[in-house]
Amino acid sequence: MKVSTGKPYPLGTSVSSNGTNFALFSAHAEKVELCLFDQSGTRETARIPLPCRTNDVWHGLIHDIKEGDRYGYRVYGPYEPESGHRFNHHKLLLDPYARRLHGELVDSEENLGYIKDHPDADLSFDTRDNAHNIPKCVVTVDDFNWQNDRFPDHALTDTVIYEAHVKGLTKQFPRLRQQRRGTYSAIANSRVIDYLKSLGVTALELLPVHTFVDDSFLQDKGLKNYWGYNSLCFFAPDARYCEVDPLQEFRKMVKALHAADIEVILDVVYNHTAEGSELGPTLCYRGIDNASYYRLEENPRYYSNHSGCGNTLRAAHPRVVQLILDSLRFWTNAMHVDGFRFDLATVLARRGMGYDKNSGFFDAIMQDPTLVHSKLIAEPWDCGLGGYQLGNFPPRFSEWNDQYRDTVRKFWAGEAGQLQQLSKAIHGSSEVFEWQRRGPLAGINFITAHDGYTLFDLVSYEGKHNELNGEDNRDGHSANYSRNYGHEGPTDDDGINNFRNLQRRNLIATLLLSQGIPMILSGDELAHTQNGNNNAYCQDNELTWIDWSQQHKDSEQLDFVKKLLCLRRKFPVLRQRQYIHGLHKSRSSDFRDINWLNRSALAMTDDDWHDQDNRFVALLLCGDAGVTDYPDAADQMSASPLESINAEASVLIIINGSDDDIEFALPQMQRQWHLDLNTAEPAQERTDLNGTLVAVANTVSFCSTD
Repeated sequence: MKVSTGKPYPLGTSVSSNGTNFALFSAHAEKVELCLFDQSGTRETARIPLPCRTNDVWHGLIHDIKEGDRYGYRVYGPYEPESGHRFNHHKLLLDPYARRLHGELVDSEENLGYIKDHPDADLSFDTRDNAHNIPKCVVTVDDFNWQNDRFPDHALTDTVIYEAHVKGLTKQFPRLRQQRRGTYSAIANSRVIDYLKSLGVTALELLPVHTFVDDSFLQDKGLKNYWGYNSLCFFAPDARYCEVDPLQEFRKMVKALHAADIEVILDVVYNHTAEGSELGPTLCYRGIDNASYYRLEENPRYYSNHSGCGNTLRAAHPRVVQLILDSLRFWTNAMHVDGFRFDLATVLARRGMGYDKNSGFFDAIMQDPTLVHSKLIAEPWDCGLGGYQLGNFPPRFSEWNDQYRDTVRKFWAGEAGQLQQLSKAIHGSSEVFEWQRRGPLAGINFITAHDGYTLFDLVSYEGKHNELNGEDNRDGHSANYSRNYGHEGPTDDDGINNFRNLQRRNLIATLLLSQGIPMILSGDELAHTQNGNNNAYCQDNELTWIDWSQQHKDSEQLDFVKKLLCLRRKFPVLRQRQYIHGLHKSRSSDFRDINWLNRSALAMTDDDWHDQDNRFVALLLCGDAGVTDYPDAADQMSASPLESINAEASVLIIINGSDDDIEFALPQMQRQWHLDLNTAEPAQERTDLNGTLVAVANTVSFCSTD
């Protein structure tokens, strides 16, 4: 084959009329070989040393290589774990920039760079060739016809996130071909999209779709890494969710969702890789340049483990920052993804001994012109010292607010003394975010997520039931702030079931009536249960797949969530850009922009707030107070009168978590009050109100003015 110098950029492969350029970063390698394979990926046909090294990038132009050819790398250098180097040219390595893989990873001892069970453990050196166990990289060209695809670019004020798993969402969806279920193509199906559209969500947030690996210890137990938080290739969509071509099918999914005005957000895992600890396999980064890609301890034989998964990517290294940013740009430009949720995001800003919100990673992402419209969401913690950083991310980021989750759960579980914290949560957690001059949109509010109980299980179980995970129920969180209301798990007791359903409505109503960006876990609008398993990361089965027959069995809850989302769209006062603190007076009443009222419909006093047994509060929001700025309101007008925007309406949210019915005098306004929603009567139509409203025990009531 004819080989010439080529270029050190872009990293990965780039196809031209002259052939294919290969570029691989490794600062400590002594030689890099490109290994070519036949179309089956089973027979190695050539090894070609990359001829040039420029700024620690090994590169070469191979003139006879074209789109679709299979390849991998062998990288030569010192095997000195005590110095942080683990080169082993006997191991075939994946290209970190590969867009597509051919074949599957076979879990084998041959993938280890050392000899398993050797007295010297990972200091030993394994000389077996593992090429037959490793998927092959595929030379790829980005050539999808997007036609008139348009990024929806929803304002954060209007965003409602629906968190889902590609397979879990569609594996049991009705009237889909069996082969298509559980795939990107299934989500692109019009019936699935019509469902999401009818629900009223604006963004579909998918659990990890980067190519990931099933952990060895799970495979030994006959389980799988269902959630996918074990990434190996940050550019290649996982083929387990496709019928034929993962790249094209993912793009078609995005295009179909965009046509329905639904954004796509990816849960991305850049904090660690699937190579694990020093006892893990050599698949890619470890064998290419271990000391550059990973954070190592003072004894560089060992890995810093801020991820809890055995290793931590060294996001302070310029080439690792480049890898992550190149990946984000690829998913934005070539795949049209609208945003990213960063798993264990604190890791990405670690340098030296701790977290630094002025880190190079944040500097790079904040100024990147490609990502200027991307929604950026941080999981604001990791497993390392000082890893909890809620409220301490840069302004472009919104953050998962676990304090919101715990507060709302505690209140509706009946825990005393939670009223003041609940009001802060509903207000958008200003005490967490406003110190950085950030607004309520800095917070992602959620009651449930993939990690933990479903909403149905939250009101049905007081203890976790994770026995199927094979860890003797030791895994998963123990502090869930859940209640079973008299019976653990399913029951035929109508009284218990009715109260559980009421509590589900109370929890979801609190979520969707709070300031900030709400996130709904897929299936929570139905009666999806995981039988009390609050750590179902390894359960790829009917336990985690949504049972869509619940659409009919639990239609009341589904209709209730739809109604809530309609009301959220109708009243912009429920989705403020900035915090309101009672500084502006209503033009139609004696009230301010925000008013907290007690049982007597008077302003809450210190005694009211600090009464540990008080479980009642009313929140009055006046839409005609101060300067109202809703530039997107005209775009949201629809044929439905319910969804027509009412920017100046006053909204009253009444929360009664006590065991008593309470008479509440409606505030005197110039307009008529209407009862729009009552968790005790979910099917109730809009009702005119005058004078006094009875706030039924353990309910949320929502009123509005014309």
